[in-house]
Amino acid sequence: QVQLVESGGGLVQPGGSLRLSCSASGSIFNIIAMGWFRQAPGKQRELVASITNGGTTNYADSVKGRCTISRDNAKNTMYLQMSSLKPEDTAVYHCNAASNSSLGVYDYWGQGTQVTVSA
Repeated sequence: QVQLVESGGGLVQPGGSLRLSCSASGSIFNIIAMGWFRQAPGKQRELVASITNGGTTNYADSVKGRCTISRDNAKNTMYLQMSSLKPEDTAVYHCNAASNSSLGVYDYWGQGTQVTVSA
């Protein structure tokens, strides 16, 4: 079992910045990759950014150049630094961890943190 807890969301004006954090605990040694997803009202959950254990990153086209994903393995924490935020970035942001198990890869999710971009 992996437990994920997000923090850092909030209300920010357009053009502002936020840093989201995701703290992982439990069987973290089986994690092979982590990522941030977001879900806006009435829309499907979408990938924002991901990072593998080897440090390979991937970003959605909509956030490239504005977001940076990183991990601090010593703190078992993943971050998403977001800048130049737009109203369309408003969503609940969920932390994800892909973990190896005897049955294959299993996805764990955090409860989510709300990000609202509004003047």
